[in-house]
Amino acid sequence: MTDFPTLTWSDEQGTHVARWRSEAGVPAPKRVVIADDRITADAAWRLACEGTALLWYGDFQNARQLLQAMARRMERKPHKKAKSEPASSRDAFNLHRLAQAQRARTLGMLLIPLASDYTIALRRAPDVKQACEEVYGEASPSANPGDADSVVSLRELLGLIGAHEWRKKGVEIPALGDRIHPYYGVFSPVRGEYLDLVASTPLPSQEKAFDIGTGTGVIAAVLARRGVKHIVATDQDPRALACARENLARLGYASQVDVVQADLFPEGRAPLVVCNPPWVPARPSSPVEHAVFDPESRMLLGFLNGLKDHLEPGGEGWLILSDFAEHLGLRMRDELLAAIDGAGLEVAGREDIRPRHPKAADPTDPLFKARAAELTSLWRLKVR
Repeated sequence: MTDFPTLTWSDEQGTHVARWRSEAGVPAPKRVVIADDRITADAAWRLACEGTALLWYGDFQNARQLLQAMARRMERKPHKKAKSEPASSRDAFNLHRLAQAQRARTLGMLLIPLASDYTIALRRAPDVKQACEEVYGEASPSANPGDADSVVSLRELLGLIGAHEWRKKGVEIPALGDRIHPYYGVFSPVRGEYLDLVASTPLPSQEKAFDIGTGTGVIAAVLARRGVKHIVATDQDPRALACARENLARLGYASQVDVVQADLFPEGRAPLVVCNPPWVPARPSSPVEHAVFDPESRMLLGFLNGLKDHLEPGGEGWLILSDFAEHLGLRMRDELLAAIDGAGLEVAGREDIRPRHPKAADPTDPLFKARAAELTSLWRLKVR
């Protein structure tokens, strides 16, 4: 077990060491105590806040209820009252991110043991083998019991279970007239308004297109449905590549779309190059957040600066971008326009759409002001 992090704890049978699993890259807790159905929510909450992890030996469903009780205590935890509201939307965003990180850290302290075959030796535990194999890889039971056991936070395990159900059920995409089935860690296209823009903006050509950072393959699928004959969809993440290939094959577009691993652009040029980069220039804290947060606008700038070398003469680059970051004060419109100009590009047109997700109409959301003002745009770019 030297090739991956481990967790060590002691019980009546002695000292144990198991593999520590965290898709978010969270370090293994340094302090671990055994907990079961006798522990109170207040006691569990206090230990978690102090940085002590609770390895659960009790009933699985009781562990879920305990996690919910801890979450409620987090929601009503007294905060130091600020003298006034956050000075800016940017301050509100930073406070929101800080609160999210604290919540994830604290609730991640309730741990569940997994056997080498991904079974859970707890009362009323569900069958999580398929959900775990989809994320962690095929189970490989050892001849020596305990050799390949692991420990995972209950919060992550429930995320795996939820992602497995989303993968089975899929997400309805009106622009496709069908469903997309996202993998764990691959951003789900639950906000479909930007896909309406891809489905309705006039195509500069139906011969060929590049889809940069394809994720689930949903944009490539929309373009294929619109009759684009050849699409090259790229991504760096092996999980995203597998997800896109499966979705496109299921939808019947495998012959139209080549899914390739690449850092942004594939080789060659196309009359249409589409990119939906992460919309917020901030540091992601988990794998799935890489589809939302783009540190220092690296992917956005990489797309803009490389676009003219991959567009055919007279072609268009479609940049799909929300102005949410602008309303948060994280990236100003002048910066975006300067980046477009600096890349030797010009704006040929822009299509806008309002968000439809519930948070945009929820005044209790800490970022409501920015969400209510948000527009998602498809920028049509050409070489200057």
